[in-house]
Amino acid sequence: AAPAAVTPVAPPAPAAPVPSAPPAVVAAVPVVPPASAAPVTAVPPSVEREPVVATPEPVNVAPRPVSQRERPAPRQAPAEPKSAPAERVPARVDTEALRTGVTQAWASAPPASSQGQAENGYRRALVLLQDGRLAEGIATLEQALFVYPRHEAARQTVAGLLLEQGRNDEASRHLQLGLGLNPNQPQMAMLLARLQLEHHGAAAVETLRRTLPHASANADYLGFLAAALQRQRRHREAIEQYDAALRLLPQNGVWWMGLGISLQAEGRKTEARAAFTRAKQAGLSPELQGFVERSLGQLN
Repeated sequence: AAPAAVTPVAPPAPAAPVPSAPPAVVAAVPVVPPASAAPVTAVPPSVEREPVVATPEPVNVAPRPVSQRERPAPRQAPAEPKSAPAERVPARVDTEALRTGVTQAWASAPPASSQGQAENGYRRALVLLQDGRLAEGIATLEQALFVYPRHEAARQTVAGLLLEQGRNDEASRHLQLGLGLNPNQPQMAMLLARLQLEHHGAAAVETLRRTLPHASANADYLGFLAAALQRQRRHREAIEQYDAALRLLPQNGVWWMGLGISLQAEGRKTEARAAFTRAKQAGLSPELQGFVERSLGQLN
């Protein structure tokens, strides 16, 4: 699901102060279902074969005459049995070294194998999360991303979990890494921009601008970018993005209201009045409806 749109911010009007629109709410990040991937099957250790001893063929010996037979030799004491060979004692397993070796093996595996192992790790993490083992689930997701950093579902899931825990800096770091590897992720860009918007508005706009070539047909993305530009008082650019968003989704009253705000800030009163009228007709919450009516009153 796409993140909620940012409510446009009204500029100051010469006649009376224009109240700000209510703040937007950060949308939760959905857990993306895992992609199908063949599980990695461990190869059983090889079994050593016992040596095969050839059986000697019997030798026929002709019997000698009785006279030539030798007296029976005195019986000898039975030989003492040889001691059995000592059993091999298995060496103690260093679990820490084993864990380190597995991590190194995952990191040095070829890309296809790394992707499959990351997918398996992602599925294990989902099972852990369903069992309520949050810390283990996050650790497993991060290990999967270490093995294959381009696993988008794992990155979006871990970022959402970190946000729920209030660990915004860690979530932002994951989102920045993901977009650095692949900017064609509009949902991830919107989530990162929402984190940046309150304290780093210019960075939020830059984040959205980088992914814009991959989201030119995404109305929600364009409307969100328009609102971010409006917050930075970049009204001409905001008007351009609001127009693009409304061409794709003309029934969105909030965007008509945002367009009216930026048009009014640019002194284009006739166009602003038309935009506010469309917003009023589209249907808004009582609070926003009151704001639009007051804005129309100032323009008349």
